[in-house]
Amino acid sequence: MSEPTETGPGQERAADVVRVVLVDDHRMFRAGVRAEIDHPGEHRVTVVGEAADADAAVRSVRELMPDVVLLDVHLPGGGGLSVLQRCADLVMDTERPVRFLALSVSDAAEDVIGVIRAGSRGYVTKAINGTELVAAIHRVNEGDAVFSPRLAGFVLDAFSNNTVPPVDEELDKLTQRERDVLRLIARGHSYKEIAKELFISVKTVESHVSAVLRKLQLSNRHELTRWAAARRLV
Repeated sequence: MSEPTETGPGQERAADVVRVVLVDDHRMFRAGVRAEIDHPGEHRVTVVGEAADADAAVRSVRELMPDVVLLDVHLPGGGGLSVLQRCADLVMDTERPVRFLALSVSDAAEDVIGVIRAGSRGYVTKAINGTELVAAIHRVNEGDAVFSPRLAGFVLDAFSNNTVPPVDEELDKLTQRERDVLRLIARGHSYKEIAKELFISVKTVESHVSAVLRKLQLSNRHELTRWAAARRLV
């Protein structure tokens, strides 16, 4: 559901304050990001709207015409890629483009390259802190490309070689949330740590791990870690 604030595109605002729409399906995460960045006086950033799914995101972006959209990659209703595709005309507007900055827990190559090809000006992971995120918002608003350090290299490689990551049939069996849990398990995180990172319950983490083991025909987390490392997913 879209949650626009009172500040609309036709209302007066300070010219140097960047207007942001925040798109993420976790209300608590949105609240945390808003608390970090929504300081027009100090940070010159204000959150003018929020959305929790792809349809609401498209409506909010078109209604509010923000300067920057902070966009989660994985959303109900089609995901961040769908939002970018449906807002392509706004991204390509030469007079007043809407800039998109992907903000996601995923650092998978296919996610990063997919949204960049669709028009996002950058991609940062949710490990970013508030100060860094504010700086990234301003850079994207100015037309720069912004990436978390470990992501920039393979993005450049992919575009210079005009290649995309190969299809992995086994990995394709997993839902995106299962992939997120898989990567965190492979990196040695506990169930409790994963639950906190992904804003889900420990029981839900356990269910995802069981599903991953079943789909990949693995027996335990040690085999899962080796499987992920072999595919450079860690």
